[in-house]
Amino acid sequence: MGAEALLHAAVINNARWCDAVCRSHGHPGEFTDRMWASTRHCLPFYPNAITLSPDATAVEATAGQDPSGPCSVKDSFARLDLAPEGLTPLFDAEWIVLPASAGGEDPSWDAVTDPGELARWEAVWADGADVTGLFRPELLADPRCAILACRRDGTLIGGAIAYTADGVTGISNVFKSGFADAVRAVAALRPGLPVVGYERGEDLAAARQAGFRVLGPLRVWARGSAVP
Repeated sequence: MGAEALLHAAVINNARWCDAVCRSHGHPGEFTDRMWASTRHCLPFYPNAITLSPDATAVEATAGQDPSGPCSVKDSFARLDLAPEGLTPLFDAEWIVLPASAGGEDPSWDAVTDPGELARWEAVWADGADVTGLFRPELLADPRCAILACRRDGTLIGGAIAYTADGVTGISNVFKSGFADAVRAVAALRPGLPVVGYERGEDLAAARQAGFRVLGPLRVWARGSAVP
């Protein structure tokens, strides 16, 4: 894939992952050529709308939202001004890609397979934050999704999520284990596919060090208590 196609694949992959999470909570989103939206959920860390085209407008991005309620929008191309809609910028980040590789075996990583294990994984991921039940057991039955755990002497010490769709594998929710280790685990799980995602700050620097290159900017906007 060329850079433009990879950027589009990264955006769509991320939207499909967000849709999978929202769907598992009973709030499936709707896709058009230009937008993904799930307007009624209040899940932390997941937006209510994602632009899928650089031509998407502010009106499209906020359609169906309660203008007085909390909401969040992922402007996948950092092109919109949503301030007139009552939203403020939450953070900027960069879409990233690691070219396809064969990957390598790492016996310290495996896939979470049952609800009890998923609950324990989420507790370590949350690291004391008041987050419970965000990752539903329904995700374990999705063949595109792999919730990965890194263990040492039987103890969970880190993890990541891999979501494969649109010819790429998205990596997200990396915690504790180190970005480079998580990337190797994802590449081993889905060999031959580019790995995509988005990062900012120190995590972006870690991704670059792991071999990722930048595809383009994104911006997340929010109103009220929405925190994607």
